[in-house]
Amino acid sequence: MRRTIIIYGIAMAALLGLLKLVEYKYFVRDIPLEFYIGVVAVIFTCLGIWAGLRLTRPRVIEVEVSGPFERDDQAVKKLGISKREFEVLELIAAGLSNQNIADRLFVSTSTVKTHVSNVLAKLDASRRTEAIARAKQLRIIP
Repeated sequence: MRRTIIIYGIAMAALLGLLKLVEYKYFVRDIPLEFYIGVVAVIFTCLGIWAGLRLTRPRVIEVEVSGPFERDDQAVKKLGISKREFEVLELIAAGLSNQNIADRLFVSTSTVKTHVSNVLAKLDASRRTEAIARAKQLRIIP
């Protein structure tokens, strides 16, 4: 990200230098001002499109899959994830909300929130999506 910003800044400085050069040549030669404005507009438009595409490019995370999924029970034990927390983690991965998880497991929403916070702490994650990615990386869930 910083590299892109630095490149963008250097490009802007070069374009400003080019603009001053064009301005000088404008005084020396008698070319219509609209031509120079058009050239500068095209250059800035191209630079803006390039920077926009560069900064908004989605990041792709590749997950290596080799054969059928086998849960790593050692990792589950090592992290200290209980059976109920594991059930909650699976339901989080299925995309269910706290209320839906509570309805499915026949517990209160506050109990689900407690389990979710425990799972997040044990997986060292700050968000649900991060916990799911970490669990998949550790081969805890498919």
